[in-house]
Amino acid sequence: PEATREGKILGWDAAGTVEQVGADVKGYKVGDEVYYAGDVTKPGSDAEFQLVDERIVGKKPKSVGFAEAAGFPLVSLTAWELLFDSLKVKEGEGSGDAILIVGAAGGVGSMLTQLAKKLTKLTVIATASRPDTIEWVKKMGADHVITHREPLPPQIKELGITPKYVACLNGSDSHFGGVVELIKPRGHIAMIDDPKELDLIKFKPFKSKALTFSAELMFTRSLFDTEDIEEQKVILNRVSEMLDAGTIQSIVTENLGSLDAETLKNAHENQEKGKSIGKNVLSVDF
Repeated sequence: PEATREGKILGWDAAGTVEQVGADVKGYKVGDEVYYAGDVTKPGSDAEFQLVDERIVGKKPKSVGFAEAAGFPLVSLTAWELLFDSLKVKEGEGSGDAILIVGAAGGVGSMLTQLAKKLTKLTVIATASRPDTIEWVKKMGADHVITHREPLPPQIKELGITPKYVACLNGSDSHFGGVVELIKPRGHIAMIDDPKELDLIKFKPFKSKALTFSAELMFTRSLFDTEDIEEQKVILNRVSEMLDAGTIQSIVTENLGSLDAETLKNAHENQEKGKSIGKNVLSVDF
């Protein structure tokens, strides 16, 4: 394609100190430590300074540094919205039911596992395929671990558990048929990835089981300036409190160094390999 002078500052998650505030800002002041996932319609966080809407900003956890705090917002918001908004699980409930998390060793899966274990009574079944990822999802609190390298229904049948909820975090193209087969009738499937093709009608049990399907995107609230956009501030503050109280543990596994062109390139290449566990972060030195 023809080169243009227009570019885009990448980056979503960030944590930092407030340097300036607008005239209408009520919740923060200069010097406050904050963290957030940003807005895809605005310049990103791979920069020294960034302008962000206070309604999607939370108070940074006091128990971790800036780099580590920056690893939490996007995956925390995604996991929280998927569990409580999309799947409509209620805090403190879920006893006798189970959730299957497909692709549980990544950032979203790590947070979703912890939130489900700490805030609900659901049994958590996680998928992981390598010794290190299996160990990781167990550390996050998964009750059972199966592999997504093999068909899911036989493994679920062997466990003797029929999940009411399924969170498809990656590989939905290849796993969806199995998910429809294994889920409980009148169950609920939520998905965050972008399969090239997904025709719900061709999966006949989908209708006969009266299943519900939801797509989750944590940027929806900022993209459409929804009336409940400030809910993201509330969620981030809850997560911050849980981290500081030791209720949930860090999901950051590696700091890839100070932000510059080379480390940013390495970080993207590392992510594109699809083998990351938890979250990787970069720091900004002043």
